[in-house]
Amino acid sequence: MAEQIVAPRGTQDILPPDSAKWIQFEADARDVAFRFGYGEIRTPMFEKTELFSRGVGETTDIVEKEMYTFPDKADRSMTLRPELTAGVVRALLQHKLLVQGQQRLYYIGSFFRYERPQAGRFRQANQFGVEYFGQTAPEADAEVISIAATLIARYGLDTVLNINTVGDQNCRPAYREALLAHFRPHLAELSADSQRRLERNPLRILDSKAPEDAPFVADAPQMLDHLCAECRAHFEGLKRNLDALGLAYVVNPSIVRGLDYYTRTVFEFISGALGAQSTVCGGGRYDGLIEQLGGPPTPGVGFGMGIERFLMVVAATAGDAAPERTGLQAVALGDAARERLVGLVGALRTASATPTFADWSDRKLAAHFKIADKNNARWALILGDTELAAGEIVLRDLVARSDRKLPLGPNAAEVATALVEAMA
Repeated sequence: MAEQIVAPRGTQDILPPDSAKWIQFEADARDVAFRFGYGEIRTPMFEKTELFSRGVGETTDIVEKEMYTFPDKADRSMTLRPELTAGVVRALLQHKLLVQGQQRLYYIGSFFRYERPQAGRFRQANQFGVEYFGQTAPEADAEVISIAATLIARYGLDTVLNINTVGDQNCRPAYREALLAHFRPHLAELSADSQRRLERNPLRILDSKAPEDAPFVADAPQMLDHLCAECRAHFEGLKRNLDALGLAYVVNPSIVRGLDYYTRTVFEFISGALGAQSTVCGGGRYDGLIEQLGGPPTPGVGFGMGIERFLMVVAATAGDAAPERTGLQAVALGDAARERLVGLVGALRTASATPTFADWSDRKLAAHFKIADKNNARWALILGDTELAAGEIVLRDLVARSDRKLPLGPNAAEVATALVEAMA
């Protein structure tokens, strides 16, 4: 017997009924983005490798360790996208969208990273994100944060918004020197990754999760003490805007985010629902990214929200609460009832916004009810020889365990309309 083929490590199949949760999340994300005036953009799942090495940063873990890179048949280096912002910027430049003015965009899609699979982390993962290009004012940062906050609030999640600033090209050089002075005396005690990054990008050490780096990161100089006047004013403006929106926040100097293109604002929404503190959403400002990829100087701000992690937090918050029952299970008892029910089921699927389930096997009533429970149906429509003879149909409330008889007329559409009204 041939060996069974299974999904690659770090990937997953999303099956019913869990797929319904994904559909609902995607619908909610699109609805929130639409309410804020953002349009959807869809970019390719693979791009030229250069896009990510230039855009994400050559010293990041993503570029150094985690990208799925391969030569195509013309020996050009291609990479499965490890994040989505760089591809969005490439699309903006290729299609000259920036000449039309400010751009508010969102995406929902997969990204790929070769890392150790763990809870909420996959080698193929999915993300909802927004990007706002063309506005330097802190109101743009607050708007983007508000989108994430609105979606999180829709699910009733208990999160804490952490904000920080990482400065810009004017004040970061002095901060870089302060970090070098702090970390160099401890070089031998730092992790191998931090030793390698120290001279190239010491800011990345602040994002290290290695336990040996923790004591040195804890007492490292803070960017807040090295801000230029413009960056300080921008950060104070962001805080005022968040206050105006009624969004509570904590200033957390340790947040730097993991990508090199961030400037000024960085933020994360943190949840404790999974035990250890977990990032539900993270983002920030990247005013130099478009120029870095060959475009004109253009400010930008956005976030990414991992869908797998978000739904895990939703499930942990909801606990063992059973999902609300919905829809109707059509039950045919006998050949004549089954033949009559085909047209009525078709009419119900047109008339009702909730699902109509039907099992066309010859089963006993109790077996049909078990299928209705599996489908989490709220109602059962029962038709057998007795009902056919009486010219009626039975509508059973599967929660209240009560029956109601309705006329079974010759017009399927009219019967379906009566059933929908009875279930309202």
